Amino acid sequence: MTVDYSHLPLGKQTVYGDQYDASLLVAVPREQTRDFWQQEKGSLPFCGEDNWTGYELSWLNNKGKPQVACLLLTYDQSTPNIVESKSFKLYLNSFNQTRLDNPEQLVQIITRDIGSIIFGDGVTGTVRVKLHSPAFDSVLTISPWLDQCIDDLDITIEQYTIDPLLLQFDATQIIDETLVSHLLRSNCPVTGQPDWASVRIFYHGTKISEESLLRYICSYRLHQGFHEQCIERIFCDIWTQCQPEKLSVEGRFTRRGGLDINPFRASHTDMHPTHARQLRQ
Repeated sequence: MTVDYSHLPLGKQTVYGDQYDASLLVAVPREQTRDFWQQEKGSLPFCGEDNWTGYELSWLNNKGKPQVACLLLTYDQSTPNIVESKSFKLYLNSFNQTRLDNPEQLVQIITRDIGSIIFGDGVTGTVRVKLHSPAFDSVLTISPWLDQCIDDLDITIEQYTIDPLLLQFDATQIIDETLVSHLLRSNCPVTGQPDWASVRIFYHGTKISEESLLRYICSYRLHQGFHEQCIERIFCDIWTQCQPEKLSVEGRFTRRGGLDINPFRASHTDMHPTHARQLRQ
């Protein structure tokens, strides 16, 4: 599918305003990013959520004193739209010289504005917005995954085109396993800039070849796709090719413009992301 992204602010010279402006937010329909899933429309095999961290958020209190916080934003993967990342950066920066009575007022404004973008007209749902102090907050502490990392496998990689057939499994073994890689690299479909991520994969089912999984993850190196699309495609390819009984895929992307995006997709609603900030974040 060829998608026209010319209306997005990504890759364009922009003016950084400092007074609150909700019109800066831009939506990207999720359907445009899910062309890899060719089965019946609406039959996506996953649930999950998108988690954002905003490290550059500031506003003025009613005495004109600057305030700062880190923003945690969460919304469900079922929303019709995602927020375009540069528009979100510009939107958050628009609070810089905006006076607010208290942090709760800021939370209410952001919750309302993000909801109107991701749900669209006439659709409602839950947007979770929390502010955390950058002075010290355990939520923001770096907490590297301690699961088995497959990055040190001594393998030859010759393919940088995504192909689910790269994934291999051993049908004689049924296991629970969590595997981690920090070698995921993709590229912005608008600007071509590289995106870097750590990915954590849990599954219950036939044992996946670790070598094949690493080759598959590295095959994204030249791929152009939004963060959410990459994690969803990883999930769907493992789901269809290896056919596990349970599966979750969590991506933790490095920040750009003061924002990191951390999609989580799972086969069951009782599975949840770690929300663990990784070393490069």
